[in-house]
Amino acid sequence: MTEHDIKDQSLATGGRFRIDWAEQEMPVLRAIRERFEKEKPLKGLRVSACLHVTTETANLMRTLQAGGADVVLVASNPLSTQDDVAASLVVHDEIPVYAIKGEDDETYYKHLSAAIDHKPQITMDDGADLVSTIHKSRREALETIIGGTEETTTGVIRLKAMAKDGALEFPVIAVNDSDTKHLFDNRYGTGQSTIDGIVRATNILLAGRTLVVGGYGWCSRGIANRASGMGANVIVTEVNPMRALEAVMDGYRVMPMTEAAKVGDIFVTATGDIHVLDTHHFEVMKPGAIVANSGHFNVEINLKGLRKISDGDPKLVRPFVEEYSINGRPVYVLGEGRLINLAAAEGHPASVMDMSFANQALGAEFMMLNAETLKNQVYTIPADVDMEIARLKLEAMGVGIDKLTEEQETYLNQWQEGT
Repeated sequence: MTEHDIKDQSLATGGRFRIDWAEQEMPVLRAIRERFEKEKPLKGLRVSACLHVTTETANLMRTLQAGGADVVLVASNPLSTQDDVAASLVVHDEIPVYAIKGEDDETYYKHLSAAIDHKPQITMDDGADLVSTIHKSRREALETIIGGTEETTTGVIRLKAMAKDGALEFPVIAVNDSDTKHLFDNRYGTGQSTIDGIVRATNILLAGRTLVVGGYGWCSRGIANRASGMGANVIVTEVNPMRALEAVMDGYRVMPMTEAAKVGDIFVTATGDIHVLDTHHFEVMKPGAIVANSGHFNVEINLKGLRKISDGDPKLVRPFVEEYSINGRPVYVLGEGRLINLAAAEGHPASVMDMSFANQALGAEFMMLNAETLKNQVYTIPADVDMEIARLKLEAMGVGIDKLTEEQETYLNQWQEGT
């Protein structure tokens, strides 16, 4: 049996059904897998992936394996693992998986160590915990690594900080910065799945409620848009004047969090920064305020500070809903402050992850072909690869587009002809 640390192998059959269901919605990744099976561009490549263990990720792992890669998968978040998916990958695909939904921090880092013990040549991260651990405490692993890929905004922020400080020891592809990732996954995927997680956890009606979104990056844009579409009154908080101005022009109220905290019914953070919701915000919230996070790490909500000002230990009043009491006034935290779309729901729909994971698969191939010429910096997947993923997605959706005529191409590539 393949080495692993998962909850229950008997869940494998149900996991396979769900993985196959997701695959139907992932035609771009399927096309890449068909090519990989023929060409084996990743033959012999050891890949350690630290990603959310979901049905969509399973299809990425199968694609890398089809390309000849030797893959190990660990969870990038303690609450995001789908245990039946982990079981299916171990039992049916013989892919080593180290992930258990609800694992404690000690187990989480033990699993990260298992990924590093694989002696990867390429790392595949969602939040940069794997890369960070290698640089901090497992530097012997740097001997074999040629490069990596990073899936999410939070991870890219960390990696760019490392590169700026001269601490990054190998090149990394910022998958998150591809247009076919952040314009679609972050906006439409996060928008829908975040609302899905909040509603599944609470079963509340959004219409007529005031929902506060922390930040107005692509993820927050999607959350604000979907919440507004369901009848919520949306407030946006921002530190960036340009994004704040855009939120105003998009029709949302914009104000500091200190003001929004007094009037919001539901709060969602999605910034990638720490303590977006802090103790002084909790102290002025309405009784029954609901707090959730859709940024990668639970640090966006100051949970330690919340515990300190609470009357006692929180009570679990529903699955993924903890009630804190501040002077007798309840405040509800969803999913332990972790990614609510994966803690309480199933994450992004497969059709949008199709493009994100197409970027991951092609990013690994690009890194294998070009690692020797790349510096220890953060790179974006080439624009032509990004454009090809968009073309394949449109084709799979049955959508046709125009093509420039020779006359139009000539006009766009000259300067002499004016009005």
